[in-house]
Amino acid sequence: MNTPVRADVVVIGGGQSGLSAAHHLKRRGFTSALTDPDGARTFVVLDAEPAPGGAWRHRWESLRMNTVNGIFDLPDFPQPPIDPDEPSRTAVPRYFAAFEQADELPILRPVTVGAVRRVDERPDGELAVESGAGTWTTRAVINATGTWNNPVRPHYPGQETFTGRQLHTRDYVSADRFTGLRVAVVGGGISALQQLEEISRTATTYWYTRREPVFLDGTFTPEVEGRAVIAKVTADVEAGRPTGSVVSYTGLGWTPYARAAKERGALARRPMFTAVEPHGVREADGSFTSVDVILWATGFKAALAHLDPLGLRNALGGITMLGTQVAGEPRVHLVGFGPSQSTVGANRAGRQAVNGLLRHWHAAELSRAE
Repeated sequence: MNTPVRADVVVIGGGQSGLSAAHHLKRRGFTSALTDPDGARTFVVLDAEPAPGGAWRHRWESLRMNTVNGIFDLPDFPQPPIDPDEPSRTAVPRYFAAFEQADELPILRPVTVGAVRRVDERPDGELAVESGAGTWTTRAVINATGTWNNPVRPHYPGQETFTGRQLHTRDYVSADRFTGLRVAVVGGGISALQQLEEISRTATTYWYTRREPVFLDGTFTPEVEGRAVIAKVTADVEAGRPTGSVVSYTGLGWTPYARAAKERGALARRPMFTAVEPHGVREADGSFTSVDVILWATGFKAALAHLDPLGLRNALGGITMLGTQVAGEPRVHLVGFGPSQSTVGANRAGRQAVNGLLRHWHAAELSRAE
């Protein structure tokens, strides 16, 4: 079958925010560009993964459902009972797959998007989405590519001379691969803490962060503190400022794994080393620590390189937003970005993006009719 190469809306990414956007498009009367290419309003989802689940497919083996930070239900699709001891890398993709099947969503995978360009400079002109499934022309793009494919990898002098093993959080599989080794864990986020706690059970660990981590007393409640965090992130994206990590807004909670790491003595934080040498790291005080592995648990940034041809970034390196819409470019909405990075935020952003682009189209139609 020849793949159609036009859709009124192209959703890029099939994780939670992309699935939410697809669901709300279908609710608002959009039909599949794959089975109804001549429909009045059509859409398609282009997902780089070979199967459902988004970045959850790649979570490390030991990350169980009882240690993830909560997975909110997809729209109108409650989660079934889940074994808290099941790995998240199997439980969440299974749930996403069931949602896709129930909603009969038009998803093409695996399809990587290389670039999005303007076909012309008219405000309501079409966009070209260059992908492994051909170049799609579209009226609007809802981008839901998340962060997994854009890991932050800091560079320190001498890093290329290290004779041990270096890996990033996205490469981490399980702690048993480090048994008996000396491991430098770099990073002050949630994943860094989880991996530090696991690895410290069977290896000698050294924990490095750029800043002194801030641990919160009490329990983080999304209904209260969550609103304040979202307000801070929203203020940043509306001002065009690059957003920081989740922990930079929330601080760290005293979770069971954080307490376990503390009891084991693994939370003895060290300031960042100044250089990497063939067999270890040079400490801030000038001393040397021998290590076999450096785990860069240094987080991720939004994977948006394919949008670079549109010139959306400002002088600060951020993207100024109006809700989910890119300021000055109503054809592009970003979901799972900024304040909608959480799973509950992703659901809301999918709905908001669809409503926003429909309002823009309606306003444009009224303007042409006058």
